[in-house]
Amino acid sequence: MTLARDERPEPERMPVIFAAHGAPILLDDAAWMAELASWAAAMPRPEAILIVSAHWEERPTTLGATQPVPLVYDFYGFPERYYQTRYPAPGAPALAARVKELLRQRDIPSRDDSQRGLDHGAYVPLVAMYPRADVPVLQISMPALDPAQLFELGRALAPLREERVLVFGSGFLTHNMSYAFRPGTPGWAREFDDWVKGALERFDVDALQDFRARAPAAHVALPTWEHYAPVLVAAGAAASGERPRTSFPITGFWMDGAFTRRSVELG
Repeated sequence: MTLARDERPEPERMPVIFAAHGAPILLDDAAWMAELASWAAAMPRPEAILIVSAHWEERPTTLGATQPVPLVYDFYGFPERYYQTRYPAPGAPALAARVKELLRQRDIPSRDDSQRGLDHGAYVPLVAMYPRADVPVLQISMPALDPAQLFELGRALAPLREERVLVFGSGFLTHNMSYAFRPGTPGWAREFDDWVKGALERFDVDALQDFRARAPAAHVALPTWEHYAPVLVAAGAAASGERPRTSFPITGFWMDGAFTRRSVELG
């Protein structure tokens, strides 16, 4: 039976997510990979994924390859097997055209880079979440480390949720390499993690953007803050209408506590 147009069910609105993306060695972390896989299985299946990674800053907002190209192995000194990872996801030319249209509507400039593949902030979590690499993926750059600008970029992308596109921010909510592998989770990491959890639960957009002034230990938790930045894009994309439902599918700490694994779903 074919349903009349007005009898067809409305497409399910996609959540917006932010994931702690680990590093290439996450690919060998069976427990964390399983958590990411379970998270993806619990969400509606997207028709496409638009991902913003902490590892790509370029002005203006730049759209990556829309056809399969090699991955970007943007890390050094790892065992050779990590440079053999493949993730041949389909390109997303239709999504790229739609993103450019949405950005034009907000007077946000953009450009294309047809040779720019997915970096490890994008493909590492995707290997766990969509291991068949059968969902079209488009990566876009962060145009500047400016909280208001990143939030507005997310707001421009919000209509994609109604089109079964998963808007995906990828980074870390704490990121201080000088504390990596020191024993014990430092107090500053717990304090900042608790603070950002509360700000996300309240969906306090002002606090999230002004985290450097308002959050405890912000300058220790994030000596540079490009890894936090994608959560602002995600928050912008979730900011249409009523306050989103907030959940934390993955929590805990990594590298003996220097990095929070907290990942966020905004529904």
